Amino acid sequence: MDLGKKIKRMRNQKGLTQEELADRCELTKGYISQLENNLNSPSIATLTDILSALGSNLSEFFREETEEKVVFSKNEFIEKDADGVLLNWLIPNAQKNMMEPISVELIEGVATPEDIPHEGEEFGYVLEGKIAVVLGNKHYNCKKGEAFYYPANKPHYILNKGKGKARFLWISTPPNF
Repeated sequence: MDLGKKIKRMRNQKGLTQEELADRCELTKGYISQLENNLNSPSIATLTDILSALGSNLSEFFREETEEKVVFSKNEFIEKDADGVLLNWLIPNAQKNMMEPISVELIEGVATPEDIPHEGEEFGYVLEGKIAVVLGNKHYNCKKGEAFYYPANKPHYILNKGKGKARFLWISTPPNF
């Protein structure tokens, strides 16, 4: 961690000059300058005073913030191809998130494995072909450009009802795939 750089960034965010920060901490402008340029290291007591003047504390200051990944490329997808069902998990390790999106391709006449009832909801959007969403004993037809949404409290699966392959996005919350 670049201590000086972080103090300078915090000072600038508060709109303070080095002199104003120094005055609030009963330090000199030169000392603040040396800290920000990593030419000097503060004692714990001095750092605590500086952070207090900047509206922070030691715990917040040393907390490392990890930036969450936002964009995922095709080579990061996890693929499973079995018995005419191609599944692509679009977000690796999505089980830790609130929802889990997958891309599904079904060859003609093939269905996803039946999913047992569980808590949550599922959403899908058909990109190509014609499918049937099967909830319990009911079948709901859905074609390219249409979406489906249902509570996952009944046995359910998706069946390709069209000619050729069917492709759709399928999102479960909480993650279940």
